Amino acid sequence: MAEHIKTKVLVVGGGPGGYVAGIRAGQLGLDTVVVDGDRLGGTCLIRGCIPSKAIIHAAEMFEQMSHAAAKGGHVGISLSEPPKLDLAATVKWKEGIVDRLNSGVTGLLKRAKVRVVSGWAKFSDAKTCAVGDITITAEHVILATGSDPVELPHLKFGGDVISSTGALDLAALPKRLAVVGGGYIGLELGIALRKLGAEVTVVEAAERILPTYDKQLTAPVAQWLKKNGVEVLVSTKAQGFAGGALTVEGPDGKKTDIKADKVLVAVGRKPRTEGWGLENMGVDLAGRFVKVDDQCRTSMRDVWAIGDLVGEPMLAHKASAQGEMVAEIIAGHKRRFNPVAIPAVCFTEPEIVSVGLGPEDKVNGEVLNASFPWAANGRAMTLEGADNGGFVRIIARKDDHRLLGIQAVGRNVSELSGEFAMALEMGATIEDITGIIHAHPTLSEGFFEAALRTLGHGIHV
Repeated sequence: MAEHIKTKVLVVGGGPGGYVAGIRAGQLGLDTVVVDGDRLGGTCLIRGCIPSKAIIHAAEMFEQMSHAAAKGGHVGISLSEPPKLDLAATVKWKEGIVDRLNSGVTGLLKRAKVRVVSGWAKFSDAKTCAVGDITITAEHVILATGSDPVELPHLKFGGDVISSTGALDLAALPKRLAVVGGGYIGLELGIALRKLGAEVTVVEAAERILPTYDKQLTAPVAQWLKKNGVEVLVSTKAQGFAGGALTVEGPDGKKTDIKADKVLVAVGRKPRTEGWGLENMGVDLAGRFVKVDDQCRTSMRDVWAIGDLVGEPMLAHKASAQGEMVAEIIAGHKRRFNPVAIPAVCFTEPEIVSVGLGPEDKVNGEVLNASFPWAANGRAMTLEGADNGGFVRIIARKDDHRLLGIQAVGRNVSELSGEFAMALEMGATIEDITGIIHAHPTLSEGFFEAALRTLGHGIHV
């Protein structure tokens, strides 16, 4: 039976941007409807950030147990037999985490008195959409449709050619895996599957892996790949896959075949702009993204867009921040989206975190740049993360010592991203960091020591 819903706020998409916008709007007393054609939580929760980190953790455990069996226990722990992998059971465990988080999001929306309509929205104009036989009209529309993996024309998804989604749902470990794309998604999953026992080859069209980060920052990851037998082919383009072989073209134009049971294509993501009637809404585009201002307003009055739909960085935490902001603006609060920096993390081996400007970015005036190696940090040693070439680095203005950027590469450094981002957002100087007593023994001491070195008087190096 047909139904017509009139609401104050309509949120299209139940990912980290959409569901946060819905919850905050509900908390503020706004009549709110969230429409989602998938499970609540979006790509990040269902088939991206969360499940990939679960698989990465399981892979790390497996690798540690394998080393304990092979090396006789170099930390005093040994196993009489190598560990056995049941990938189907690992995937089931991962799905249990996803299910719990999905249920949590559902409960939070219900508590905020937000109505959830399941199905794909199709807009007929800027304020009206149909979801099956339900028509929804809203005063305010928040577009949070997210993004999809980029598919190469000569490597269509299907069969043994898989996206990151397929890589997280493998029923069995492939003996040989080819990864097309040496960015963070391809390397995170490729490294995890290598730890689980797959033979991995990475094919990257750029001159080096992780090309959006500086070479010094990515060198420890390249070192791990080489040490662990992962073949990396840079300046190389994938041509096609047939008969269990991926054909690639090297920098010299020569074509070769790489044997592979599965090919993971991870060359980026694109905003989901098709299939839900964007063309009927009259909003302006900026290239492949929806054009918005610093409040996430589109060119249509009271139509807002957030997250991957509006541009780089395509990160879940950016989408969540924008979703919360838009809900508050609709409720009458004065807000704008103008972060000093948005942290980016690669859960590779070792991990990489970058906040703010890097050493290759242009800055007006002179800068100070110094780093502190994890080899001199006691906590890194106890985590067996002191010998991978990792470090933490600070970039600051020379004239006033204001922090401009902070980067780190090493084991568990992702957990420092909050401290790094907070320092930049609060306009900290080098002296602000050196004036804070950091707990011992922790990785955070490395940040303190890097600040001291920037001033020219490091203690533990």
